[in-house]
Amino acid sequence: MKVVLAFSGGLDTSVCLKLLQDKYEADVVTLAVNVGQDPEKLEEIKEKAEKLGAIKHKSFDLTKEFVENYVFKSIKANGLYEGYPLSTALARYPIAVRLVKEAHKEKADAVAHGCTGKGNDQFRFDTTISLQDPDLEIIAPVRELNLTRSWEIGYAKEQGIPIPVDIDQPYSIDENLWGRSIEGGNLEDPKNEPPEEIYELTQSPSEAPDPEVIEVEFEEGIPINLNGKKMDGVSLITKLNQIAGEHGVGRIDMIEDRALGLKSRENYEAPAATVILTAHKALEKLVLTRDELKFKESVDSLWADLVYRGSWFDPLREDLDAFIDNTQERVTGQVRVKLDHGSARVVSLESPFSLHEPELVSFEEFGFDQQESTGAIKFQSLQGRIFRKRQGE
Repeated sequence: MKVVLAFSGGLDTSVCLKLLQDKYEADVVTLAVNVGQDPEKLEEIKEKAEKLGAIKHKSFDLTKEFVENYVFKSIKANGLYEGYPLSTALARYPIAVRLVKEAHKEKADAVAHGCTGKGNDQFRFDTTISLQDPDLEIIAPVRELNLTRSWEIGYAKEQGIPIPVDIDQPYSIDENLWGRSIEGGNLEDPKNEPPEEIYELTQSPSEAPDPEVIEVEFEEGIPINLNGKKMDGVSLITKLNQIAGEHGVGRIDMIEDRALGLKSRENYEAPAATVILTAHKALEKLVLTRDELKFKESVDSLWADLVYRGSWFDPLREDLDAFIDNTQERVTGQVRVKLDHGSARVVSLESPFSLHEPELVSFEEFGFDQQESTGAIKFQSLQGRIFRKRQGE
């Protein structure tokens, strides 16, 4: 049997590679996808795969595709699930799609991944794979063999598999250009404060430099300019991760409702995502009508829920995108954000499509006859007054 394994070089996929060889008697082709990680890690992953006996290793840099086809759509949709920027969730889709493509090229019998039976990634991988090729077998050793993290660590040590974790600090880390997740170990218990050592993208807010104001320019909902310099999406996000990270912006510690209904304690770092989504949402409030904003809020919530639960390729997500894209035609302008010891606060907005009319809202200018408001107030309370009258009767 020939299997293509999505391989990150972490504990789960390293153990999976060995198990596929020993227990499933498979020839394994490993696949590594770059969605914004350190390029040097890809070379380390390749060396590790070859050392562990993969018959072939394939690497692909999909960072540009990830940003332009997934992250940009998430920005337009204010992509937050329970307050978390959809970083890990979004990155699974281009990886799963590439996994199927390479399985076809390799004439493989199956694809495999290192997802557990408790997490969300199994939904994202399995659903995407089955939609891309319903006949392709999916193997998930950690889930199928009911493996625990401590068992995996012990097995890796027995088999001489080099791993980046140990039993005392068994953190599970996933990173891409849009964010970084850290879970496992003592982080699983909400009563434990996350240690400073888990963070890599963000400096401690207490040690951040003096506040700094940055400017992000949007065009039709997409960030195109940072501090007066036009940039492509990958460059802009990379630079903003560095700037906002230095100010301690983007740390998230939350209780998350997983796709299975499990409540889990999750930690994230998303400096650029935090700033961009904060700025984008503020700009929308300036240019969209009250009713558009109210309706879009519900659309955004549903969009994020679909993406989180593995339904990127669901027709409904595409339907929602049609509405979202239409609203973004006016989301153009500049947003200035103050980065201040862990916070990102919008301090000014400007747009050619602004619905703010200074003369109408000014306390100094008339704009319209203020007496005209009396009739609007009267009829707004009409039904309430009739209700109170009937109660009195």
